[in-house]
Amino acid sequence: MILEVVKYGHPVLRQRGARIEKVTSEIKKLINDMFETMHQNHGIGLAAQQVGKALQLTIIDVREVKDRPSWLELAGQSAPVYDFMPLVLINPEIKPGGEPVAGGEGCLSFPEIFAEITRPDSVDVKALNEKGKPIEFRCGGLLARVVQHEVDHLNGILFIDRMSRKTKDELRPQLDELQTKTKADLEAADK
Repeated sequence: MILEVVKYGHPVLRQRGARIEKVTSEIKKLINDMFETMHQNHGIGLAAQQVGKALQLTIIDVREVKDRPSWLELAGQSAPVYDFMPLVLINPEIKPGGEPVAGGEGCLSFPEIFAEITRPDSVDVKALNEKGKPIEFRCGGLLARVVQHEVDHLNGILFIDRMSRKTKDELRPQLDELQTKTKADLEAADK
C-alpha cells in the first residue's frame, strides 16, 4: 500500500523514533508499505517518521543510482552492495568515520529541495534486519550518506539542520512556503 509521505512542517518529522522490541506482522507490513512508497516516489531511503510513524525503522535501496558509487564491508571483507539491497535497518546505531565530504542530498519530505551537505564518508552500522536478526557492516560513498541521512530522521534531525547557514538562508523562501502549506493542510484535516 502506498503511504503518504509527510512534508516539512509536520511535527512527526521532529520526533525521535521509539525502539522496536519485536518484528511483528504490523512492522513487516509497514516495511513492505514503506518500500512500495519509496519506490513510487523514486527515493533511495525512507524513515518511518516520513510516513507518520515515530519508530526506529528505516529502509534503503541504492541500486538505481549508477552515478554515485557505494561500497560495503562485512566482517572486514569487501562485499557487493547490490547483494545487500534492499536494506532494512531497525534500531540502528551508527559510528561515522572517515573524512567529511560534501555531497548533494534531497529528501522526499522536502520535494524539489536539494543541497550540498557535509558528512563523514564512511559509517559503521549495527542494527536489526527485517527478520529481527542482528546485522553489522561498514559502508561508504552514497550508501554511507543515505544511512546517515535516514538515521538522522529517526532522531528527529532533518537534512536542513546539516546545511550551511548560507545554503539554508538561500532556501528559506522555499522552506517557509513548504512549512506553511504543510501546517495549513494539517489544520484543514483536523476540521
